[in-house]
Amino acid sequence: MKIRIGVGNVPERGTPPGDPDLARLVTELETHGVDSVWLSDLVSAPGVVDPLVGVGYAAGLTQRLKLGMSVVVLPGRNPAVLAAQLASLAALAPRRVLPVFGVRPARRADRTVFPVPDGRRAEVFEEALGVVRALLTEPFVTHHGRYFHLDGASVAPLPARPLDLWLSGRVPAALDRVGRLGDGWLGSNITPAEAEGCRARIVSAADRAARTIEEDHYGTYLTIVQDDADEHAVDDLLARLHQDRPDVADPRTLLCWGWADAREHLRRLTDAGLSKFVVRPAGPVTSRRAFVEAFTTELMPLENR
Repeated sequence: MKIRIGVGNVPERGTPPGDPDLARLVTELETHGVDSVWLSDLVSAPGVVDPLVGVGYAAGLTQRLKLGMSVVVLPGRNPAVLAAQLASLAALAPRRVLPVFGVRPARRADRTVFPVPDGRRAEVFEEALGVVRALLTEPFVTHHGRYFHLDGASVAPLPARPLDLWLSGRVPAALDRVGRLGDGWLGSNITPAEAEGCRARIVSAADRAARTIEEDHYGTYLTIVQDDADEHAVDDLLARLHQDRPDVADPRTLLCWGWADAREHLRRLTDAGLSKFVVRPAGPVTSRRAFVEAFTTELMPLENR
């Protein structure tokens, strides 16, 4: 399996509030030969740009860096417009655009931004995903579903190579959905032991649907707490993890406590069958350059070529 490790948003202390400083981040990553950068769909978070806008901006600043979006909230967006945006990005940055879709926003404050009928979010997601895939692979699409209607719709230019559409999620229904409909899975806030079970469930769902997901299309986020991490930021993160994962006795087990622990997590996750990873700090870092340099020294050697 091709082990690849990308980097998520790396906010730096002292950066003016609301300034994403994306140009410096992607330039640093490109210079150091990092595989990919990943932008999240966090509408109300200060200093976080929209992932579709950010990927377009980063594409113009780089030549090699892959451009990930995780996760893009799909229900509440127009899937035809989203497909057109992805087709344009794929034309501007061929073979570098990596979309990952999710059912609901990570932040509760953002949930009203993506309105769907009550109790229908998963159903809207699945129909929207089908519309996106059809528009990215077929010259003309006619679709009359419960939520979306298209007559001879098209987007241009069609990607020369179909985009892989990865999905997120951790609960059983979400994992089954990956097996039925997705081309890959990117998890978050999971332990290595849980990762093996998640992958097995996806494979089982894919088998039942007579589908195959490539062996190296399974991954997760790794969140690193460095020695100089801001204590308040870490405490806030642990509180959010406790709320998100009330089934985990100690949310500290969901984090990597330093680079050595990150290497151990990555090895255990690889043994569990995962091969794609996105590394992010637990909060704003003292120096983005130092973080990226430590990443290239500590984790990049674990990639295989």
